[in-house]
Amino acid sequence: MTKEERPSFEEALTKLEAIVEKLDDEDITLEESVQLYEEGLKLSKICSKTLENAELKIEEIEKKK
Repeated sequence: MTKEERPSFEEALTKLEAIVEKLDDEDITLEESVQLYEEGLKLSKICSKTLENAELKIEEIEKKK
C-alpha cells in the first residue's frame, strides 16, 4: 500500500470494522477469511501507527508548554 493509497485513520477503522463483520459470517470461505485477515492486519497497523504518531505529537506539544 503506497502512501497515496493509504487510507485515513477513520477510513481504515471503518474498513477494519467491516472486515470483522464479514469474518463473523459463517458462510465465508477459508480463502476469503485469510484474505480478509491479511487486509485487516494491514489496516490495524495503519491505525496503530497513526495513533502512535498522534501520541508522539501530543507529548511534544506538552513538553513545549
